[in-house]
Amino acid sequence: MKFHELIVLACLAGSLPGYAQKAYTQKINGTQLQFDMQAIPAGSFQMGSKSGKADEQPVHNVKLDPFWMSKFEVTWDLFEPFLYKDYEVRQSEGPVPAEVDAVARPTKPYLDMTFGMGKLGQPALAMTQYNAIQFCKWLYTRTGVFYRLPTEAEWEYACRAGSKTEFSFGNNAAQLGDFAWFKDNSGNKTHKVGEKKPNAWGLYDMHGNVAEWTFDQYEEDFYKQPRAAGANPVAVPEKLYPNVVRGGSYDEAAENLRSAARLASDPAWKQLDPQIPKSNWWFPEAPFVGIRLVRPAKAPTKAEIDAYYNKPPIKDY
Repeated sequence: MKFHELIVLACLAGSLPGYAQKAYTQKINGTQLQFDMQAIPAGSFQMGSKSGKADEQPVHNVKLDPFWMSKFEVTWDLFEPFLYKDYEVRQSEGPVPAEVDAVARPTKPYLDMTFGMGKLGQPALAMTQYNAIQFCKWLYTRTGVFYRLPTEAEWEYACRAGSKTEFSFGNNAAQLGDFAWFKDNSGNKTHKVGEKKPNAWGLYDMHGNVAEWTFDQYEEDFYKQPRAAGANPVAVPEKLYPNVVRGGSYDEAAENLRSAARLASDPAWKQLDPQIPKSNWWFPEAPFVGIRLVRPAKAPTKAEIDAYYNKPPIKDY
């Protein structure tokens, strides 16, 4: 295993034996903004689906350390101060600290990245995985708390919330409308986060609304590899494409919202981008992808944090 992979794995893992986690609200220093984090206990689960697609097999046992996960998908309310410096200034109660101002911000998109679906309380969307990680870096600089994207295993574990069924609430897709915005009920648009029922661990919109980035590289046969099982597995990304997106979205059928369903990012998501090389920051043809945050129970070292946040973007083609 390469040295930088070891650093990233250390950054992703974390456990505090005997440590009792509690849900909490994270305030963003110097602003009125805040977001809620749910405690996810350590445990083991059966990842994948016996009856699902080939890339969801075989079902395998995974053990995970405790972590927190954001109660809701990241909304534009939180994302826009990172996106636009002038918006952050308006939201701040004083001058923006120099270290915050130094964090790289996305290039301003040439499209309305809400796609007319609304902002207030609505999930932020269409950002690249690199963009999502830089947003986490901005949060860290603002709060002093390390936030990151979930690994694929963490995402499925949190979505299942102890369940072994196709969805977190059971196998009956007819009940999906109580928990998710998807093709049958969304009107082909996102909705404000938290309007549907949460799963057993208090997480909203794990099924549908927007799909959510994970950190992992998408490998179709990953579950067949020994490194997929055991403690805190992750496929550390080494290539620009594809990476794993989870949860399904407002424009997808019920099958793609299952707890085990996997989606791979695709260069076609930038097909309309007129820039050469294409933007590191935006997927103008993926208005269905968003972000959910994770905080490991044990904070990584400063060196590990820097390695996670400061990996240079891979140029698109």
